[in-house]
Amino acid sequence: MAAHSDAGTAMLIAQISDLHIKEPGALAYGRVNTAGLLEEVVRALNTLAPRPDLLIASGDLIDQGKPAEYAHLRDLLAPLRMRVLLVPGNHDERGALRAALSAHTYLNDGGAFTHYTVEDLEVRLIVLDTVSPGRTEGSLDGGRLDWLAARLAEQPERPTIVVMHHPPVDTGLPLMDRLGLDKADAQALAQIVARHPNVERILCGHVHRPIHARFAGTVVSTCPSTGHQMNLDFRTTVPAGYIMEPPGYLLHLWVPGTGLVTHTAVVGAFDGPHPFFARTANAMKPVRKISPAN
Repeated sequence: MAAHSDAGTAMLIAQISDLHIKEPGALAYGRVNTAGLLEEVVRALNTLAPRPDLLIASGDLIDQGKPAEYAHLRDLLAPLRMRVLLVPGNHDERGALRAALSAHTYLNDGGAFTHYTVEDLEVRLIVLDTVSPGRTEGSLDGGRLDWLAARLAEQPERPTIVVMHHPPVDTGLPLMDRLGLDKADAQALAQIVARHPNVERILCGHVHRPIHARFAGTVVSTCPSTGHQMNLDFRTTVPAGYIMEPPGYLLHLWVPGTGLVTHTAVVGAFDGPHPFFARTANAMKPVRKISPAN
């Protein structure tokens, strides 16, 4: 399993994914108000205490790769009161992304690809671009894998999180596994990651569900969508579809001495929180006393 350090302080990373923002007024699939749902998520993130040190948006930021969609995305993300990092997905178009969100200068760090590292946190982040233009499936050619291997070799002892859109594992969801990362590329990635036990986690999007799986000595985690979720159905005989479960996000808490602890949050108006114990003037007392077993 991944190594971690006892040194440092706690750190909180929020992750959202698969926003699928369209032009103002347009609905995804003619019915999903992805912009309105993202607004709910932004409000929820801004109320978190403590506030996350960082927000990662792990791909499919918009729906059709249009400049107007990115302009809308920029406006929707503007109220966030935290640092934001963007990762491309298969619905994204690198040039339009860089042009509309030019303030995110790190998007140009990887040349033709949107690769970059984040060095000023308790945990190092390496963002890896898995996008193949014109294709839903992801890929990691030799150049991209070499870039990752070189970055990992730079700081082999430092706890590191790799972020990429396409998960390198099968999830059991037939459609998403057909449209995931190229299997040979995933095997090549595994050989690199296995040599670096400091890789604490690989964070992904793409599948519109929170999923966790072992991979090459570490763990792959995927993020729910801020909009529509993939229907949870493992049968190959049923057409894939989406379901309007509540929008969600992940909170990754870095705990010195433990490592990365991940919580899945859903967004909505829920009753509570309520105390487990009745409040009194002087103490908290159990609501009902439970006698010990004989």
